[in-house]
Amino acid sequence: MSDDEAREEKELDLTSPDVVTKYKSAAEIVNKALQSVISKCKPKAKIVDLCEQGDAFIREQAGNIYKNVKKKIERGVAFPTCISVNNTVCHFSPLASDDTVVEENDIVKIDMGCHIDGFIAVVGHTHVIQEGPVTGRAADVIAAANTAAEVALRLVRPGKKNKDVTEAIQKVAAAYDCKIVEGVLSHQLKQFVIDGNKVIISVTNPETRVDEFEFEENEVYAIDVVTSTGEGKPKLLDEKQTTIYKRAVDKNYHLKMKSSRFIFSEISQKFPIMPFSARALEEKRARLGLVECMNHDLLQPYPVLHEKPGTPFFSLSLSFFFLQRHLCVVWLASSVRCSFPDHAVELCKEVV
Repeated sequence: MSDDEAREEKELDLTSPDVVTKYKSAAEIVNKALQSVISKCKPKAKIVDLCEQGDAFIREQAGNIYKNVKKKIERGVAFPTCISVNNTVCHFSPLASDDTVVEENDIVKIDMGCHIDGFIAVVGHTHVIQEGPVTGRAADVIAAANTAAEVALRLVRPGKKNKDVTEAIQKVAAAYDCKIVEGVLSHQLKQFVIDGNKVIISVTNPETRVDEFEFEENEVYAIDVVTSTGEGKPKLLDEKQTTIYKRAVDKNYHLKMKSSRFIFSEISQKFPIMPFSARALEEKRARLGLVECMNHDLLQPYPVLHEKPGTPFFSLSLSFFFLQRHLCVVWLASSVRCSFPDHAVELCKEVV
């Protein structure tokens, strides 16, 4: 490696103050975007409008920084805004023609991401549309998720292993008679990489395994915690609900249909690396073109998953990084009011 290459590689590390600033800027924008969407989560609000508002806020705010620099800096949406309601677990970001609305007492899961020069901050939050505190089993599942997130924050640090986090958050959920939802993966973040190879799995099982590793200094992670009062085994009910995709950069295929080639060209130009919503494409051509792209593995789908109807569950996502052995958290804490058990802090200490 040449001196110039080594210098460039070093600049991409958290040892560079500029990289740290970009992560923090992305986090500040995505947290403000989240607050903006929460403020509009009122009964009869259209879900697609809420998604559009989140994405538009991120694009506008990200576009207002790093404008007068010599080298062009990519910035904007790192993960499209998703609004998943009640027993819908994740990735619901409907097309413009969808008229689904949120209602009083709905449990609304909000996920979104922002990047500055490829340095990504994601956030996930669950908002309950009701006046007054949440009680009963809904309160249990909220407390379980918040306590599990607190435990994860204490365990994701140099010297600890990914399996330590997996085991601990399951113990926390069990203490509230809840389940950690299966299939949820937390990834290391790198520049322009939202799903790095270092993975923390939510629940271990024979079908899904990840390599064991030890956390190191100067790493960045996005942690997803999803708790449920049900079985914690979400299912794909309708593939047609999937609207979020990511370009599979290691795959190539000569598409046969003209509409497919048009859409794939548009994706390659607008969204070469980051996930995107089909809502951002020309809708008529996208319907046919995406099918052929999917059939030949050119796109990675983010399916909409569901729990059993009537099952309360709660979702939190947080991005953070550590500089040497000091943890710097980039996250918006839950604003839901509920009846938290007094033993929550003691439980954190006991598990950790």
